[in-house]
This record gives sequence, C-alpha cells and structure tokens, in this order.
Amino acid sequence: MPPAYASTSPIDVNDLVLEVELQPAEAFVDTARKARRAQRAWAAVPSPVRGQVIGNIGRLVEANAEALARLVTREIGKPIAEARGEVQEIVDTCAFFLGEGRRLYGQTVPSEMPDKQLFTFRTPVGVAAIITAGNFPVAVPSWYIVPALLCGNAVVWKPAEYSAASARAFYDIFTSAGLPEGVLNIVFADGEETFKGLDLALEAGLVHKVGFTGSTAVGRRIGELCGRHLQSPCLELGGKNPMVVTEDADLDLAVRGALFAGFGSAGQRCTSLGTAIVHESVHAEFLRRFVVATENAVVGDPTGDVLFGPLLDKKFAAHFERILDTIQEHHVVHGSTGVGRITKDNPRKGFHGEAEHGLYYHPTIVDGVRPEDGLFLEESFGPVVGVTTYRDLDEAIDLGNLPGYGLSCAIYTTDPNKVFRFRSGIGAGMVSVNNSTSGAEAHLPFGGNGKSGNGSRQSGIWVLDQFTRWQSMNWDYSGSLQKAQMDTAVIEADLDFRLG
Repeated sequence: MPPAYASTSPIDVNDLVLEVELQPAEAFVDTARKARRAQRAWAAVPSPVRGQVIGNIGRLVEANAEALARLVTREIGKPIAEARGEVQEIVDTCAFFLGEGRRLYGQTVPSEMPDKQLFTFRTPVGVAAIITAGNFPVAVPSWYIVPALLCGNAVVWKPAEYSAASARAFYDIFTSAGLPEGVLNIVFADGEETFKGLDLALEAGLVHKVGFTGSTAVGRRIGELCGRHLQSPCLELGGKNPMVVTEDADLDLAVRGALFAGFGSAGQRCTSLGTAIVHESVHAEFLRRFVVATENAVVGDPTGDVLFGPLLDKKFAAHFERILDTIQEHHVVHGSTGVGRITKDNPRKGFHGEAEHGLYYHPTIVDGVRPEDGLFLEESFGPVVGVTTYRDLDEAIDLGNLPGYGLSCAIYTTDPNKVFRFRSGIGAGMVSVNNSTSGAEAHLPFGGNGKSGNGSRQSGIWVLDQFTRWQSMNWDYSGSLQKAQMDTAVIEADLDFRLG
C-alpha cells in the first residue's frame, strides 16, 4: 500500500482535514504519459474555445468561492479575508486569460524577397509538470495551470501534501469545467518521489516544461535537472524582501505597509517583508510606531478578523523556531508579550481564540540586525521582521541587494527622485512605492531574480512565453528557389554625393 499523508489543520492539529495516498515516482511517470496522450487533441481545439473552458472555470470558482476560501482557512490557517482574496485571484486570472484565447497572436513579417511571406506562431510546449507550495494552495497553481491549459498544454500537477484538501477541491472545480480526460492531472507524492518521477519523465520525453514554486534549495535541484534535458524551468522561489523607509516617508503609511507585509499570512509569503531598512533620522520614530501597531494587532483564530493566524504546519513551525534561535545579544526584540509559540505559559496579550492546539506564534520585531546576521541574509518564512538603519540611499540599495534574493521590495518616500534611483539600483523583479512588498495583481508579471528565481515570469501576457514556443514559417510562392541574403535586390545609391 502507498504511504498515507494526513493533512491536519494548524488551527487545531487534532483536526484531520484529508488523508491522501502518496504515490511513487512511477505513478508520476504514468500520469505524464496519460497527459501526453491527451495533449495533442486538446491543442487541436481552437484557442478561443479553450478560452471558453477557462471562462467556465472562473464561473465555477466564483460559485464555490466561499466554500473554497473556508477550506483554505481550515487547512492552512490563512485568515479568511486573505483566503477570499486568494480565491478571487483565480477568478481574476481566468477573466484575463479568457480573452487571451482570442489573442494568442503571431505576426506576419515582410520578406526581403518578392512573392514570399514570413509568419510566426505560438505553439504549446506539450506537457507541463507543475509543482507548487501550499502557502497559496489555490491562487499560485492557477497562475501556472490556467495559462498552460489555455495555450493547449496538458498538465501534471503535484501540490503540497499539507494542502491536499484545498488542492483536491481546486482540481474538482477545474475538471468540472469541460476539460477532456487527461488534460489536467493531479498527483500526490512526497518531494523525493516527485523528483525521481520528474527525472524519469524528462528522460522519457514526457514533460516539456517544469513550473516550480518553493524553496531556493529545491529550485536549484530542479534547475539542474532541467538543464540536463536542455529545458528552462519556470522557477518562483523564496525572498528576503527589503522595505526602505526614507527620511521623508509618511511613517504611518510605512508602518501599515510593514505590518501587513511582515505579518500577513504569518510571514509565510515569498513576498513577505524581511528587513525594514530605515533612514537613521527616522529610525527611532518608525520603530516606536511599528512596535505599537504590532503589539495592538489581533492574532489568533483565522476564521475571524485577525492580522494572522497559525503557521502552515508542524514542519514550518519547527523551521521558524530555528530562525528564532538565531536572535543574538546585539539584537533588541519587540512586538509582543513573548517570543516563540503562544501557549498558556507564553501568552500573547489580546490573542483571539484557543491557542493550545494550534501552531500560533508571537509576532517578533528584531531591531539592530547587521548585514552579516543570518536573520538579515536568509528567508525567515514566519512572523519576524528585522530592522536596520542606513545613512544614504546608495547604502540602502546595497543593503537591499546584499542577501542575493531578488523577488520583491518596497520604498516609502515622497521624493520621486529617490523612487527612480531605488528602482534602477535594486535587483528585485517587483518594486512597490508606498505600498506593501506583498500584493500581486493578475495582469502584472510576477517573479524574481537571483536566489528568487531564474528570470521567468508568471501572470499577464508574460507567462505565455513559459507555455508556448515560437515557430516561424516562410512561404515562397514565387515558383523558384529564392535564397535569403543571396537573391535579394540591391538598390544602388550614390553614397559619394555631398552638398556643394
């Protein structure tokens, strides 16, 4: 019998949400083979008709939005308001790509020879293997799966085990929208079996594009594997996202941005705020206001109106406790009535709900982080924000780039000159001005550089380049063989002419 995985709720770890059987590597390969058989017929469906299926998906998600959002909240502990926003992101993505079914444009290109036409076409890549994390268990998969399907590809999707129930609901909605059998497939497997299955499927020529959202370490392994097969994966990895607060910033607005970016979703977004880099002249006042806002924020049961709920599951809680162990003597800790897990013996003032059976943690602000600190350099993936200072904007930019990630960033300023200097110097793929480091829109490119990704982008028209390949065609109807660069007409000119 295949091993089973029990997805439990982090609100109450005794609440079993769904148990699934984890499949071996061979099952991944068999599913890829099934997808390969189905893909060609799906690609033959006119893209406007495929767009209609995407529209059906959007309408079904809307009709099931509240049930899906509540399932997400129960399974991963995301506050219900954020879960509803995540479900809306699927609807927005479908609305965008419904229209793209009529806009998978190629071009006609003039030839240098008569009686000859040149064309370009977007063609589907084939089978896309999509591997996603569970912190956004339904929105992020839609960023891959919706455009992949629209472009005529078949999909093998491996969701995170700890969000299995949300993934199953997502799959059931999508496959009720008119997708032919085998076009969208779901495989539950652990990481190592997935990697083995992906290796075998690539070797057999059954997978033609890999999309992965997850850690930088795993992204490197997948990038190396795809490179051996001359494939370029779509990698959306971690982040250590800086927020620069200048001397002329609106500090109240900056604090609101830091609070949501740092502690929304319990800091478990790839776009969560890592370090607030604050001008030395406003550091003390920014910190004071940020501490007050954090201390007064409501933490607890995510079915209510809270800033954040529990961590995703036990492995993330264990990881976050290791991060908290890196707090050093030169750091000053603020933000709550304790540090670490919230319990009866380590309570949080104003906590909402029952903490004892949940994976709830204190929000933590660490002032005085230094560029050499692990807390400054490495992704935390939990409710902790570092704070440091800078003297001039070039120093702030250097500090923002130092960890080597390049996903998201923000600057709070009222000076347009600082905005454009920051934008041109920072290495992040996404820049926010007077806004949070988190908050993607469905029609803007999403993705990072450096340790945050390989330059691929999701969302909007830019993701089409991940799931299509350009094909060129030349059609010579002259009745003779015309050779490019050799049989082209030459217009003579008197290049020695000069005005008297």
